[in-house]
Amino acid sequence: MLYVLDYGAGNIQSLANSLTRLGHSFEWVRSPEDLDKADRLIFPGVGSFGHAMEALARDGYAEPLRRYIASGRPYMGICIGMQVLFAESEENPGTKGLGVIPARVVRFSSQDSEGRRKAVPHMGWSRAVPLEFDQSNAPAVNLDDYYYYVHSYRVPYAADAADWAFATTQYGDERFVSVVQTGNVFATQFHPEKSGAAGLALLDAWIRHEQTAHVARQIVRDEPQGYTLPTRRIVACLDVRSNDDGDLVVTKGESYDVRDSGEGHVRNMGKPVELAERYFKEGADEIAFLNITSFRACPLRDQPMLELLHRAAATVFVPLTIGGGIRDTVDPDGTPHPALEVAHAYFRAGADKVSIGGDAVFAVEKLLERAAEAGRATHDPAQAPAEAVRGDSPMEQINAAYGAQAVVVSIDPRRVYCDEVPAEHAMSAASGPDEREGREGQPAKWWYRCTVKGGREDRDIDAVQLARGAARLGAGELMINSIDRDGSGRGFDTQLIDLVRGAVDIPVIASSGAGCAQHFADVFATRAATGGASIEAALAAGIFHRHEVAISDAKKAVQDSGLPVRLSH
Repeated sequence: MLYVLDYGAGNIQSLANSLTRLGHSFEWVRSPEDLDKADRLIFPGVGSFGHAMEALARDGYAEPLRRYIASGRPYMGICIGMQVLFAESEENPGTKGLGVIPARVVRFSSQDSEGRRKAVPHMGWSRAVPLEFDQSNAPAVNLDDYYYYVHSYRVPYAADAADWAFATTQYGDERFVSVVQTGNVFATQFHPEKSGAAGLALLDAWIRHEQTAHVARQIVRDEPQGYTLPTRRIVACLDVRSNDDGDLVVTKGESYDVRDSGEGHVRNMGKPVELAERYFKEGADEIAFLNITSFRACPLRDQPMLELLHRAAATVFVPLTIGGGIRDTVDPDGTPHPALEVAHAYFRAGADKVSIGGDAVFAVEKLLERAAEAGRATHDPAQAPAEAVRGDSPMEQINAAYGAQAVVVSIDPRRVYCDEVPAEHAMSAASGPDEREGREGQPAKWWYRCTVKGGREDRDIDAVQLARGAARLGAGELMINSIDRDGSGRGFDTQLIDLVRGAVDIPVIASSGAGCAQHFADVFATRAATGGASIEAALAAGIFHRHEVAISDAKKAVQDSGLPVRLSH
């Protein structure tokens, strides 16, 4: 019988859905004794190395897991399930891994030897290039495709790793082991359960593989890729809310107004689950659900939204992000619910990442206040002293349990036109043609003010401050929206996006304003304003909902510009 080990962190529901889709039955490991019953074992998950090892030790799994692997029965590790096989990790010095493989896990660098910048985490679709051996007893897996990665730490590849390294991946100028195979152990750094048809095929091949004895092997062909970045990601976004009849619908507006100008009804663009499945089949690299009225209520009471996510995860095998309401809440009876509890409910329902909006703004404001209280006042949250970072923000809570890669911060800014940009907001200053009605094309200056509550409330913090503060507090990705460009079809606000990307070392999703396929190629183009960093992903909603632009057309435009995209799905 196939068993799946759930150590308590990450979207293990996606793996369960994948196994069900493939027709394989399985059992959950519910006690250490279950490992004695398993004929095959999969250990999936995300999060930190230390958190995983502590959980295994606390729940009594560490030694039984070592014994299981030593018994020769098939083991498959996914992401953290691969990293714990190693002796130790730079992520948590002093914490020992399972020690199955005598190597160390280290952090990616955000800058290579030639000064080129790249984001950390490594997030997106990359290739796993197999090594060629004189003989092998590995499963007959076809790695000639892109797979989904999301990790900040890697196992460096070395030429003497033939006994356990099976495939490698290149991120920038850093080459790392992305597939391990030694005897009965097979493990991937990427997430096959989130890698579309290619990932499902890999899972199926491993389950059907007949285990054979370990064979000594030699590498006969090893061809490194050279400098490589992941494909540029196209993200389909679904803004979800209740309509006036109480049904969950996908909607889309202009400048965040989702009601028709005539009768005032909420615009209904379709049913969320059906649209998500359509976008998966059409090749979306990720899908985001944004619960755009969640600031009004506690998400833990929003059972329709959790059910929606659960149903979507059963048919969509690419990453799912859920946004809205990820914050500390208190029930009417006084029962508190920390942001981590809300995130946990979303992850259990099938989300891979959670997006935090307004509470990220409040957390960065508090970070700046604490810096001032400590006598270290600054306008740059990244420069706040260590005593101002106290682990109590939603980003820090979720990062500690699930890792930075699970935390997205959504930034909702609008332009503030002015004669002179205030000194405290100089990091987000921009200039160029005025876009206001009646002043189009005139020279203008502005800065980007952040908002909360769906753009309804302005705050005295700018987009770059929020981006740098969010990264300081543990966010692993930023979604850069624009109230001014939302629904306009005029293209992404590249000045805003470049200001943010040039100021942080985490991945950025460009959002708001796409009106044609070329706009995707435009936002991914190399620009000096980013400091040499690339834009990792671009998101759209309305143009996909209304069939004005096909996802395949957006990808073709990006490919024609000379950048890699994932075409098979």
